[in-house]
Amino acid sequence: MNVKIDTKEKFRVLIPEENALSVNMTDELRNLLLSCLDADVKNVILNLKEVETVEPATAEMISTIQQQFYDAGHSFVICELNPSLEQQLDDAELLAVMNVTPTESEAWDIVQMEEIERELLGDE
Repeated sequence: MNVKIDTKEKFRVLIPEENALSVNMTDELRNLLLSCLDADVKNVILNLKEVETVEPATAEMISTIQQQFYDAGHSFVICELNPSLEQQLDDAELLAVMNVTPTESEAWDIVQMEEIERELLGDE
């Protein structure tokens, strides 16, 4: 699986360069995402602009990993879903529990705001 990774100061942007995320890519994607929890920059933006379809098991895995990031005190935002992929996630009843933004810029903003929130709550 080809994935473009762009590392910023507070987050990494992962962009799968595939038009479909199939079950046989699930382990590779899981390992890539979870490896970010061990990196210096732990917040992730998953930009799915190239992805047109995702198999249900892969979508479930992404949702589960997103929750693992938040449980560990890190951000995980998904952005730039095309309409058909958004519908697939909605049909699977996953869209409502995922942190999704229309643009990568908005995902950046959410990560930055969550970082500030964690810093402020950490001072209490």
